[in-house]
Amino acid sequence: MNPRENIMPNESNPTANRIVCFGELLLRLSPPAPELPFQSPRLDARFGGAEANVAASLALLGQRSAVVSALPDNAIGRACAGELRRHGVDTHGIVFDEGRMGLYFLTPGAMQRPAEVIYDRADSVFARTRADTYDWPRLLQGARWLHLSGIDLALNEDTAQATLAAVHAADALGVAVSFDCNYRSKLWGARATQAPTLLREVLAAATLVFGNDRDIALILGRTYAQAESDARFSAAAADAFATFPKLEYLAATDRRHHDVDTQDLYARLATRAGLLTTKSHALANIVDRIGGGDAFAAGLLHGFLRGFDEQAVLDFAIAAACLKHSVPGDVNLLREADIADFLAQGGYDVRR
Repeated sequence: MNPRENIMPNESNPTANRIVCFGELLLRLSPPAPELPFQSPRLDARFGGAEANVAASLALLGQRSAVVSALPDNAIGRACAGELRRHGVDTHGIVFDEGRMGLYFLTPGAMQRPAEVIYDRADSVFARTRADTYDWPRLLQGARWLHLSGIDLALNEDTAQATLAAVHAADALGVAVSFDCNYRSKLWGARATQAPTLLREVLAAATLVFGNDRDIALILGRTYAQAESDARFSAAAADAFATFPKLEYLAATDRRHHDVDTQDLYARLATRAGLLTTKSHALANIVDRIGGGDAFAAGLLHGFLRGFDEQAVLDFAIAAACLKHSVPGDVNLLREADIADFLAQGGYDVRR
């Protein structure tokens, strides 16, 4: 079977070309880098959220993307939706209701002090929205991909059931599922024992999964102790392909830390035919690494939608992830031409 058949529009809807992203939208609050929280009386506010970051990046890359979520029916929620529309994202799938918006507080890292995230998202509008609120056959109309993440499984039972409903609807409609494992122990909390079962149910329907050998070890209850990281990843991918017949791609980034501001980043893409890797990119004087994985996911989806060959898809995605480290905020604001220039090593002269 040609693996690329799974990422093409289904026969019942050959013009499908939208990417629908489902997940919680968040307000990010952070002190000015490199300050600690409340070192000065100021917090910078930005909107984000893993799936929304992917949707915004895809829209800026020229794709038709949409966000399905729930927001408070107040000035903050409306501003968040407006920010997505400003980037070109379709927001008709957002439900507005009374309540609060989920927050997270980011303390930027510096030198040998790592960044730290504190979540404050309990009882948000998204967390309280019941799974049957979302009309998935309507929301997925014209979609080629559904993109979501393990964060939505972790929050509570309602968001987990909404995620599973979305995945099963996409599977029934022939819409390819892209899933970022995004395992966050702080979010799973006491529900961590449910994680392997819930993640397995999603992976059973997924075409593309963003995850590494640690994610697959958690999901399958196995251990990968190979000395080389590529060998661990390949072994985990082989087990994932054997367990989940619909899975065609397992993708992940890997980084080496010199300190918080200096890192090396590269990527792997496992297919049923073998393993593809990129060269390692040196990142110095990092501005903001939050959202780098989402930029990678958007770059990979964009490459598939543009019909790049698999190595070109992976190279484009890691370039997008690298460039995100130069952009403040959660969203990669750079466009295809910027990423292509990075790949071509266009130099650092001022563009005039």
